[in-house]
Amino acid sequence: MKKINLLIAFTVLAVGLGFGTVAHADAVVKKVAVVDVPAVVAKSAQVQALKKEQQAKMQELDKWLTTVRADVNKQQTKEGKEKLIKKYDAEFAKKKEVISQNYKTKLQAIDKSISTTIVNEAKARGYNLVLSKGVVLYGGDDITAAIQQVVK
Repeated sequence: MKKINLLIAFTVLAVGLGFGTVAHADAVVKKVAVVDVPAVVAKSAQVQALKKEQQAKMQELDKWLTTVRADVNKQQTKEGKEKLIKKYDAEFAKKKEVISQNYKTKLQAIDKSISTTIVNEAKARGYNLVLSKGVVLYGGDDITAAIQQVVK
């Protein structure tokens, strides 16, 4: 009988703690917003500008490669061609790395800017929790359009 009473007491305690945690969670999370982050990124003028910049750099690299091919084809000897190819391969790798690193750095800055904008806009609208729309099945106020207006 003591074991049953002890088991009931522990069960009541556990359930009571559980309800207390849920009640506390309800008091903390009052307004939930959802944001379609890929849609915000797609509409971002910063992202569009970065894409155009990246395309221009790729076109420059393509023109450079055309010049390289012509230079290599001018060589009369196999050794001369191989030497130039080795030289240009190293240059190409450096150019590609610089372009890639520049793109990565700018993309990280844009990501941080968009994240900061989402947080600031959500706080200004009284939300204390923002979730990505892709992981929410139901609920929350969709503030994607508002964020898209602010993100430039």
